[in-house]
This record gives sequence, C-alpha cells and structure tokens, in this order.
Amino acid sequence: MLSKKRPVLFIAISLIGTGIFLLIPYVYVFIASFVKRGTGGFAGFDNYREVLSNEAFMTAMSNTARFIVVCVPLMLVLSLLISIYIYENPRLGKMLKTGFLVPMAIPVTSAVLMWRFLFDDKGIINGILESLGADTVNWMNTGWAFWILVLSYIWKNLGYSIILWLAALSSVNPSINEAAKTDGASSFQRLIHVTLPAAKNGAFVIIVLSVLSSFKVFREAYLVAGEYPDQSIYLVQHIFNNWFRNLEMDKIAAGSVISSVILIMLILLLQRFWEKGGEER
Repeated sequence: MLSKKRPVLFIAISLIGTGIFLLIPYVYVFIASFVKRGTGGFAGFDNYREVLSNEAFMTAMSNTARFIVVCVPLMLVLSLLISIYIYENPRLGKMLKTGFLVPMAIPVTSAVLMWRFLFDDKGIINGILESLGADTVNWMNTGWAFWILVLSYIWKNLGYSIILWLAALSSVNPSINEAAKTDGASSFQRLIHVTLPAAKNGAFVIIVLSVLSSFKVFREAYLVAGEYPDQSIYLVQHIFNNWFRNLEMDKIAAGSVISSVILIMLILLLQRFWEKGGEER
C-alpha cells in the first residue's frame, strides 16, 4: 500500500515546493503590478503603460530578444554538431566532453576577470594591436560588446548543451540506425531522417532550457560593464536591477509580468510548432 502512495507523495511534495517558491510569489508580483507605489492604491494598468512607454525598458527588451535570437541558434547548432561527433567517436569523445565541461566549473567572477584581461582598454588584445601599430579598440563600449557577450555565453554553456544533446541521442534505439545503414543510408541521411526525428522530444527540452539559461548572462554583463553598459548589451535584468536600487517596485512587478508572459507565449508557440512539425512527419 505504501509503495502505491509513494509516487503520489513525491508529486505532492514537488507541487508544494513549486507553490511555495514559485506560484505564490508570482501571484504576489502579479497583484503588486496593479498597486500604486507609495500609496498602495489600485493603479489599474498605469504601471504597465508606464513600463511600456519607458525607452530604457524597450531597449532592454529588444537587446534581450536579439541576444536570444542570435545566441540560442548558434549554441544549439554548435553543441549538436559536437555532440554528434562525440557520440560517433566515443574514445575521443570522453576527452572532448571533459574539455567542454571545464568552463562550467569556473566561477563567474574568475571568468569575468579573464574577459577583462582580454578585452580591457589595457588588456591583452589591445596590447597586441598596439604592438602591431594598429589602433586599440574600446571593446566593451562599442558594438563589439554584444558579440563578446555572445562568445562568453557560448563558451560558458556549450558543455551543458552538449551533455543534453548526448542524452537525447543516446535515447535513440540503435537498431533503427542499423536498419537504415543496412538499407544504404549515408551518415548524413541517418542523422536527418532517423536520429534527429527520434530525438525530437529531447530537442524541444534542450531548446527551452537554452532560452531560459540565456537570461543568466546578465551576471557576466553586469560584472564586466557595470550597471550602465554599452547600449547593445543593456538587458532586461539591468533595468530591473536599476529599478530595484531605486525601490520602484511597481515598475519591477509590471515589467516582470510582461517579461514572463512573453516568455510563456514564446514557449507555447514553440511547443505548438514542434507538435505540428511532428504531426506532418
């Protein structure tokens, strides 16, 4: 009898934890988004109008969207190619897998120091340019800052995506690939028509996790460039941090609800697109 109740108890504990640490705080933030700062009265949609008309917020949203659109596909394609090579070459793959996981073990502050050594005004790269007689570049205060942030994110999180892809590829029944190989299918044909469709569910999870983890890049951007970085890397988390410093909780609440709704809609649309693609196949 106890063994039958264990799954229910496990799910109940998870739901209680989710409710306490996620659902209840979110409901509180949602309610706070309709409250006037200071007076505590009902503000209607005034907080949302103020946030949506805020130029800094719209810039941060567009920069965050641009980062996701550029960075997530690069991460997914690169990690998929590497994971396929590791999957098909297990002996060499062990060493490569360890190498790609090393950046995950490096603390964020240490990684930030490395980027500063490289891209600071008096950093290593500018030192090399100066020794060659070329003009130095203020990397973190130009459009280059965006691509440095993209490079930092991919370098830090590539190993995690590779592990996820390897788990998805390992779930594919080897007999399916063997049958396709016997029928004369090439490695590329087996990958496109057999392996990837079979790993479709795992791929969806990897994409969602990649989108969610892309929001964590704020730590690197904040530690490298401070509260007010170059406009190209001014992200949503920057403006939330600045609002929090000024105790503008009404804006934070409204901005958080807007961001979460956009993110949830994005994931639902992606899920719908994924399911539709599976039905067509």
